[in-house]
Amino acid sequence: MRSVPFTRTRLGVCTALALSAGMLLAVPASAGQPGPHPAVEKPAVRSTPPPLIRPLSGAARQSAQATAGVGASPQLSDFDGDGGGDLIYRDADGKVYTATTSGQGGRFGSFTEPPKDIIPIGNQDGNASGPEVLTLSRQGALTLYADATPTTASYAWRGNGWNIYNKIVAPGDVNDDGRADLVARDLDGNLYLYYATGNRTAPFSARVGLGPGWNTYDQLLGIGDNNGDGWADLLGRDTAGTLWFYAGTGDKAKPFAARRSLGGGWGVYNQILPVGDDDGDGNGELIARDLKGTLWYYTGKGDGTLAGRQQLSSTGGWTGVPQFGGAGNNPVTGTKDGVLARTTAGTMYWYRASTGGGLTARSQVGTAGGWAGAAFTHLSTMDQDASSDIAEIYRGRLLIDGVDVGGGWGVYNTIVGPGDLSGDGRGDLLARDASGILYLYPGNGTGTALGARVRVGSGWGAYDRIVGAGDHTGDGRTDVVARTPGGDLYLYAGTGVAGNPFKGRLKIGTGWNAYSKLVAPGDLNADGKGDLLGITPGGDLYRYLNTSPGRFAERVRVGNGYGVYNSMS
Repeated sequence: MRSVPFTRTRLGVCTALALSAGMLLAVPASAGQPGPHPAVEKPAVRSTPPPLIRPLSGAARQSAQATAGVGASPQLSDFDGDGGGDLIYRDADGKVYTATTSGQGGRFGSFTEPPKDIIPIGNQDGNASGPEVLTLSRQGALTLYADATPTTASYAWRGNGWNIYNKIVAPGDVNDDGRADLVARDLDGNLYLYYATGNRTAPFSARVGLGPGWNTYDQLLGIGDNNGDGWADLLGRDTAGTLWFYAGTGDKAKPFAARRSLGGGWGVYNQILPVGDDDGDGNGELIARDLKGTLWYYTGKGDGTLAGRQQLSSTGGWTGVPQFGGAGNNPVTGTKDGVLARTTAGTMYWYRASTGGGLTARSQVGTAGGWAGAAFTHLSTMDQDASSDIAEIYRGRLLIDGVDVGGGWGVYNTIVGPGDLSGDGRGDLLARDASGILYLYPGNGTGTALGARVRVGSGWGAYDRIVGAGDHTGDGRTDVVARTPGGDLYLYAGTGVAGNPFKGRLKIGTGWNAYSKLVAPGDLNADGKGDLLGITPGGDLYRYLNTSPGRFAERVRVGNGYGVYNSMS
């Protein structure tokens, strides 16, 4: 086994973005139009969370991690060795950071591609050098890093094909061997269990099926042992906001008992995550983040239930973190993470998604008036940096981030970049011609070329807007929504198959012609589901948060003054 420190180099901190996912393209390029534009760089951003201080009710277990042996520490993410569970997360800049109870956190390694998800999995091999951590790439590579500290770890193993799952969870030790195991849910809601082996080069045994129906939950997470029997338990939150408890049984044939309700009201949180047994009483604890960015702490009571919540951070202290390690939501990366808006004078501004259901203050990108007359569209990422890109049609040729990928694109009046439609983890394009025929162009994963087009179908000329940025149904597949001039809104749920990328359309609303602009900004509140924005002719901005499957909450007004823009996406 080779053990190497993190030496990967992330691509540039800023990546191309641009306007209009799926809106009608601007006027065709003409001899008087400026030349093709370079990639648009959005401002580099990183959140500044407060110190991680938790209200431990018992004595700190200072020797828990230092004791050698499998299962010596029940914590999955104790990176500083003080016996308390720490946080690991992907920040808005795409980099991974830790926040520890001792204050030793910082940037964790360096990745060429920002991980889609991070799964802390505790001590797997019995040494005293630190826990193990899994990362999941957008294209389905699951990688094990060993002997983690607050800033480093060593590469140990990689397996491909994990993009068949929309959620991977480490609940803790399911079979009483001292190692945390894995639970994975596929895109159709079937749940599987992978027992840990303790072998770094083959860390998991063959999967065991646990049954269907787990797509009822939009958050699925472990909590360790919270009923005192020594086996790890599982939690699921449904879309109504009820939290359900599945007790571990220790039975390999049926490792989790029938569910029981822990109560409602959990829909106020966009991410819920376990932090292990903080107080030394043998029961697992939870942290949950609300839309304001505040962390709330729940102590396990030892009977499967949780004590009343305690505020853990200042209000808004953890706004801006897209993905916590071990969180129960479906992870998202590579779709649009905000909105670009162009004024009538051609100046472009960037609004980043706040993770609280809104947009941050705008920042100008490019020169004043620099995008006047350009025919462009905003895409989910087409390369490996997991940040959205810009496509521009110039004299019939398609350029992605300034790279010429081919001619003949002048025949299309709409281009959409919703994300991965073919199920391979690479961003794809949709293009509609003047006769209303829609085509899919598979991406190559680098943004430098597209595969041969696949005919999706005819009749798409019935829509004046086709938009999409990720998953609108909660199953992990990429979807699109389309609006008729009369204001009817239709959902086209994705299949993950290039040859037949959508299921039959489903009408999900009326009256959407009240908006002069319809925008798919990606995930506004970091819960894993794609949201929508509508802008009225008067410039009022309304958000529609996705509540899954394929439904949106009542609209909330989140801004005004957006009438100065002639294009938003």
